[in-house]
Amino acid sequence: MLLRLGKWLVVLALVVSTGAHWLALQSVAWATMAVRFSQTDTVAVALEKTFNGQNPCDLCKAVAEGQKNERKEAVLKLDVKLELLLQASPIVVLRPPAAVQTPTPVPTFFARTEAPPTPPPRLA
Repeated sequence: MLLRLGKWLVVLALVVSTGAHWLALQSVAWATMAVRFSQTDTVAVALEKTFNGQNPCDLCKAVAEGQKNERKEAVLKLDVKLELLLQASPIVVLRPPAAVQTPTPVPTFFARTEAPPTPPPRLA
């Protein structure tokens, strides 16, 4: 149940963030206007009155006002974001470190100077 609620909240957040809620409200307004106009006129005339823009209903006006306010807020927010992005940062180029040459170690061998015992020792 909680997982399903979370999914619906994510969907709702995406719808609102993309502005699709205005599209849904405008669709409801157009459908309502088409039904209202078709009660007194033919369907063709009702659809023409609905979509010509000369007879907006209260919901159409509210949607237009909401979209206009949302655009103003988006422009203001965008200006603030651009100011933050215009800050220049210095570019630092570093040279690779010089190759360090280490002396090659000389192998040290201990040479025996005495000869082996003659005859070789035996275990008793």
